[in-house]
Amino acid sequence: MVPWELGWVEVWGVVGVQWQCGQWWGPPVVACMVSAWCHGSMHFNPYGGSGAELAAALVNAVPLASGEELVALLREHDYKPLVTPLPQDVTALQGWAERLREVFGEPDQDRQVDLVNALLADATTQPYISRHDGRPPHLHYAREDAGLVARLRAFTAAGLAHLICQDGSRLGRCGRAGCPVAYVDTSRNGRRRFCSTRCANRVHVAAHRTRRGDG
Repeated sequence: MVPWELGWVEVWGVVGVQWQCGQWWGPPVVACMVSAWCHGSMHFNPYGGSGAELAAALVNAVPLASGEELVALLREHDYKPLVTPLPQDVTALQGWAERLREVFGEPDQDRQVDLVNALLADATTQPYISRHDGRPPHLHYAREDAGLVARLRAFTAAGLAHLICQDGSRLGRCGRAGCPVAYVDTSRNGRRRFCSTRCANRVHVAAHRTRRGDG
């Protein structure tokens, strides 16, 4: 397993406190979610982590073939509460995914911020704390009675916003020409350029051949 395929770690901490490989560091101030470092991989808070990861997954899943495919994707990311999507839900989320796509790999920070602010304006409501499905208290950015599409829009927009406030350059797009895959860079140094080792190897092999002058 490569570093960027490691799963997310949700860490409950406090402002001014970092969880580093089994220990708390720094003075506690106010309860909140914090980032974590361990095993050479960067982990973000649930919105900046799982929300952004789900945003990337939606981008990479387009075009969605069916509601069943969408359910499988949401289940893979442990999204709850999970309900059966209607055909119009799938269509709406495909349009939303195209808007999410613009954020990944955007090199201009001001442009990236503007894109996410537009997503937040269209998707979120006043935040509140929820404890659904036996989970610990966490923020929601969609109404309690909102449908699946509204909740997913709010969750992914908020996820991108949280991550941009930490490091927007970690919302990347594969550097191989012709590969449209979006990803969240969880590497410690934040230098990931490709969606997979396969794409990285193809680019490196092509560059090597070019240097040798054989193709």
